[in-house]
Amino acid sequence: MRLALEEAKKAEEKMEVPIGAVIVMDGEVIASGHNLRETTQNAVTHAELLAIEKACEKAGTWRLENAELYVTLEPCPMCSGAILLSRVKTVVFGAPDPKAGCAGTLMNLLEDERFNHQCEVIPGVLQEECGGLLTSFFRGLREKKKEEKNRRKAEVEHHTGIDNG
Repeated sequence: MRLALEEAKKAEEKMEVPIGAVIVMDGEVIASGHNLRETTQNAVTHAELLAIEKACEKAGTWRLENAELYVTLEPCPMCSGAILLSRVKTVVFGAPDPKAGCAGTLMNLLEDERFNHQCEVIPGVLQEECGGLLTSFFRGLREKKKEEKNRRKAEVEHHTGIDNG
């Protein structure tokens, strides 16, 4: 999970939502990824999907049956689907996602016996650290938006001579 956190910090440096993923197979890290949605302007460039794609390339197969995926935030429905379809054995995640979590929070796609594959799910690993990274990131975004709004308001007041103080 520490490596997934390092990936999340790479995303944060790019002003991406700080989510990171690492895939381990037979005790070896074979792939990693971090969110790139803003960079690519592509909705599917989530950390898990990028890591799964790299892992399939490295393994030479789409079946990641012995793989463990470590991710800092509980997978969303899209990522949970990709995890199931790639046959990942175990998913270890840090922070729960109350808005999109599909590994136990909103629903549990990964352990649903109606699918032909299920994953072992291990939630809450380094939860406070993973969640804290996200909380800090979004707090910073809100502060920047507030500062930008205040700056624009000051410009308008300066140019129009209006003082609402």
